[in-house]
Amino acid sequence: MSGITVLTHTAAATRAVGCALAPLLRAGDLVLLAGEMGAGKTELAKGIGDGLGIDDTVVSPTFTIAREYDAPIPLVHVDVYRLNRVQEVIDLALEERDDAVTVVEWGDAASSAFPAGRLEIGLARIDGVGSVDDRTLTLEAQGAGWRARAEAIGVAMRAVAASADDIESP
Repeated sequence: MSGITVLTHTAAATRAVGCALAPLLRAGDLVLLAGEMGAGKTELAKGIGDGLGIDDTVVSPTFTIAREYDAPIPLVHVDVYRLNRVQEVIDLALEERDDAVTVVEWGDAASSAFPAGRLEIGLARIDGVGSVDDRTLTLEAQGAGWRARAEAIGVAMRAVAASADDIESP
């Protein structure tokens, strides 16, 4: 999979992309989010939480490093921004969470500490065009298990784009 790109024009649209992705996630899945501060990583994680059926409000785990949310498939939401060494990420033992979906903000900063089988999502603000909330999201499947789901991910992204005025799938 060379990557699926989605453009969102509002925070709610970024959240809707996460919600559309959630039904394709399985216990044991790892999703790494990459992007600058304010790129929409937490909004995307909120959408994944919505799609997994989490009743609590998903919030940024920046100061707590990790938050867990109960659902039929639980969500472990991690932020590695404040960790200084890759070993600190390894010590979190996230690969042992085969009962939950794990979403890692700033995952690109410690990508070597994570298993090869994962979904990487890069988020970038589009400056100078349209709304201040315009974002590009690029989803890339890594590993055989994710590549097998790449077509379903593409279908889900095209469907969410077709159903919303504030999402595009170029």
